[in-house]
Amino acid sequence: MSFRKLSLATAAVGLAIAPVAAQAAPARTAAPIEEASDMGGGTPTFAIIAALIIVALAVVVATKDGDDPVSP
Repeated sequence: MSFRKLSLATAAVGLAIAPVAAQAAPARTAAPIEEASDMGGGTPTFAIIAALIIVALAVVVATKDGDDPVSP
């Protein structure tokens, strides 16, 4: 029973101190950029491919014949 109370008290203290510690942390500044990356720019190929897959799945589901017999 004592261990349970100790663990609850430790958790409560940790929850109480966390916002104070986060607020006291020094402000971080961004590092300077030397060269721009092409990772985020350009054509949205992933979005186009994902949209085509979703449309293809919708067509397959919409045209699927639901008249198959349930039992042989």
